[in-house]
Amino acid sequence: MAQAAAVATPPKVPRRRSASPRRLPYLLIAPAGLLMLGFIAYPVISVFYYSLQNYNVTKPWRNGFAGFDNFTRIFTDDDQFWTTLGFSAQWVVVQVALQLTLGLALALIVNQSFIGRGISRAMVFSPWAVSGVLTSTIWILLYNSSTGFSRYLADAGIGDYGTSVLSDTGTVFWAATVAELWRGVPFFAILILADLQSVSKELYEAASVDGAGRLRQFFHITLPHLRDAIILSTLLRGVWEFNNVDLLYTLTGGGPAGETTTLPLYVANTGIEGHDFGYASALTTVAFVILLFCSIVYLRLSKFGGEHK
Repeated sequence: MAQAAAVATPPKVPRRRSASPRRLPYLLIAPAGLLMLGFIAYPVISVFYYSLQNYNVTKPWRNGFAGFDNFTRIFTDDDQFWTTLGFSAQWVVVQVALQLTLGLALALIVNQSFIGRGISRAMVFSPWAVSGVLTSTIWILLYNSSTGFSRYLADAGIGDYGTSVLSDTGTVFWAATVAELWRGVPFFAILILADLQSVSKELYEAASVDGAGRLRQFFHITLPHLRDAIILSTLLRGVWEFNNVDLLYTLTGGGPAGETTTLPLYVANTGIEGHDFGYASALTTVAFVILLFCSIVYLRLSKFGGEHK
């Protein structure tokens, strides 16, 4: 017994875990994350690389490293860049302001209880499901001088036969604006309506008891609750409208006389039609920096996600 007791029991060696529970989720999503990073990083790096090159497939003897010559040309020797940038800013401000206003109004309407509300919501949201090219085709037919509504206006004595709002420099901007509003307003209506569903009815009941009317309830309850949703939706829509190419390209082609040429459309024409991919890449880089700077400033000034009274 004494000899058995004298034998020392070997200490237990703790088992090493193959992976920490905290690291396991990151390991599981790592393949997908690396794949997405590759799809995003490679095009961005390629654009930055070609922006420093002279790369024109029709003039291969001039291809090579250009340094910052493309950027110098943009800011000192390209008047069309400033023209298209100014139109892009005008397009974004007008579109986002009108889409937000109309989308908010539609969201408030379809948020009420009335007969046929489901059908009304479907009709409001349906244009958002239509592609940009198909939207352009619809509005090209509507604006057609022979088959569109201008013919019926001429029959009623308003305007002349054969006139097209898309070929007139005085009307083309607002014609394109209406077509884009038809597609863009449902975006704001969807997001705002989704946020309206989370507003407590008790707040409105308490405000009514205190004597607050519909207008005061809107400014003191509804708008503060929708603040973050409005900031985020306007930022997203502003970026999308700045990068708008499909509708304007198919609807007006940037014309007439370049009146509806945005900066991204100018980039597309330079790269695809002009085959000057180096200069188009430099224009894209400048547009990227402008969007990044404006987005950061907008989020900082709006204090998105912060506490507010």
